[in-house]
Amino acid sequence: MKSSLLSLTLLITIASFAQPMYMTRNGQISFYSKTPMENIDAVNNEVTAMINSSTGELAFAVLIKSFRFERALMEEHFNENYMESDKFPKATFSGKITNPGNVNFNTNGNYPVSVEGELTIHGVKKSITSTGTINISGSKVTTLSTFLVRLADYNISIPALVADKISETVEVKVNCEYQPKK
Repeated sequence: MKSSLLSLTLLITIASFAQPMYMTRNGQISFYSKTPMENIDAVNNEVTAMINSSTGELAFAVLIKSFRFERALMEEHFNENYMESDKFPKATFSGKITNPGNVNFNTNGNYPVSVEGELTIHGVKKSITSTGTINISGSKVTTLSTFLVRLADYNISIPALVADKISETVEVKVNCEYQPKK
């Protein structure tokens, strides 16, 4: 009986100090590139992401072939010619909120954050820094961020035939709605 009571007390104590992990399997990453020929945009609604509210660590992974375009031919060129998605099937980010003290995961509100970490695209890993917002509403956590990616930084080649018609940078938007991981 004493052992059971001690175990229960220890479990309650640990649970009261544990900060929840938040997770999603249907976050959204989109990108947009304005070009003289035509604007290019795509959306991926199958992003897996996690955030640790006690450490500020966060990560996401996205399958490249899950980006959807308005036109099928554009999607085909994106996967075969630019991203080589059979060879490099996913993009990942692993990083940390640099100002975690600014976010209270127990109080509703919008919290501006800075994030730094490593973004891997097309087999190339680069350190990046970005800003964003974390919105807390009840047990729901939403992260929003927009940043630019230079294609050349990730060895994404633009064929000479269309080089003057395709932007060298794309605007990336991350919008993930997390639930507490159980």
